[in-house]
Amino acid sequence: MSKPRQPAARPLAGTQPGLVVAGFGRHVLVETDTGERLICHPRGKKSQAVVGDRIRWLASEDEGTIEKIEERRNLFYRQDEMRTKSFAANLDQVLILIAAEPEFSESQLTRALIAAEAEGITPVIALNKSDLGEPFTRAWAKLAPYRTMGYRMLSLAIKPKVEASRPANTRATELHELVELLRGKKTLVLGPSGAGKSSLTNLLVPDARVLTAEISQALNSGKHTTTSTTLYWVDTGDGNTRATALIDSPGFQEFGLHHIAPMRLAGYMPDLRLHAQDCKFYNCTHLHEPGCGVIAEVNASDHPSSISANRYRLYTELFAELSQSRY
Repeated sequence: MSKPRQPAARPLAGTQPGLVVAGFGRHVLVETDTGERLICHPRGKKSQAVVGDRIRWLASEDEGTIEKIEERRNLFYRQDEMRTKSFAANLDQVLILIAAEPEFSESQLTRALIAAEAEGITPVIALNKSDLGEPFTRAWAKLAPYRTMGYRMLSLAIKPKVEASRPANTRATELHELVELLRGKKTLVLGPSGAGKSSLTNLLVPDARVLTAEISQALNSGKHTTTSTTLYWVDTGDGNTRATALIDSPGFQEFGLHHIAPMRLAGYMPDLRLHAQDCKFYNCTHLHEPGCGVIAEVNASDHPSSISANRYRLYTELFAELSQSRY
């Protein structure tokens, strides 16, 4: 005999659906399904809602209170020894924006990629300043292992300084590829300070500065708004103005991965993961064990290794760091 079908859960009485589009401290800015925006506050002392969250909110005069955060598909965050920093929820992809100059940190890039892999979010690497010639060529070559791993990669010149030295349609082609990649998705733009995140937002969302000022005024956060994460709708020209979302995030200099168990680390690094399945022991750390498929590939002499020495060094450093954080 089949079980009776359970009735669908009813929305909390009197509440309305909304999307968190910006936040600072305990306050968040919520967009309703009709496009209106208002400030909402959590019931408790600390807000758990992040940009990208679908929530149920209850009206209170001209503002609202968050009554429920709907179940998330994912949550992209970093964690160090002291605190956890959540960027955004319910993402389709993370655009990791780095620049050819100054030289980007491969450690930061690797950490961001691992965090995305851990949440099942598609990462895309975008290298800015493609107009700089030799610095860009050098940086593009540095990214060769990541192309081999299958990561999607874009070249960009968001604010070109040497446009005259490039074919006239190069920048247009780059921007077209980027817009097509963003179309219909919620994308978090992530990267270190100075990589060009704000310039990219202003390029794709012409009234971003106006919107930011409005959000700043609404949240009464003044100059500190730039330290918050903000969602902007991107007009891709297809008539649907709320289908493509670009989420701008604060720049960072450190990216902690303390929420990831060291024994799971190799599984989030595609070049290591491919060879970890060949290990003799199921609990191999890939550091010293006999019969380790990863170590065998790193030390391969009969063919070029698919795990670069630098990538393996990053793995060993991360493994040590994450192991130490658990004691």
